[in-house]
Amino acid sequence: MTDPKTALHARLVALDAEDAAGQAGQKTVELDQQAVGRLSRMDALQNQAMAQATARRRAVERQRIMAALDRLESGEYGYCTECGDEIAPARLATDPAIPRCGACMRGE
Repeated sequence: MTDPKTALHARLVALDAEDAAGQAGQKTVELDQQAVGRLSRMDALQNQAMAQATARRRAVERQRIMAALDRLESGEYGYCTECGDEIAPARLATDPAIPRCGACMRGE
């Protein structure tokens, strides 16, 4: 099993790379008189909205990772933030930033 701190930092690096790659898609859509017309502008606006939504999802994931790194530093990593029980190692291996145990995620 990979060290959680290493896995979390690697994911942060990957998110930074994805942010850099996605910057162009989030720029303001310019009216291009040479383009086909309304449909091409609508398509550009839709692509922009999807790029912005993806950036928001990356920001949420970045917050989850930072919270997990804080839990690592404080010695609370691996324990549910809701009930305090230990989170199954298999869950942490799948998602090292997961904050809650399976029972709390299911609402039990």
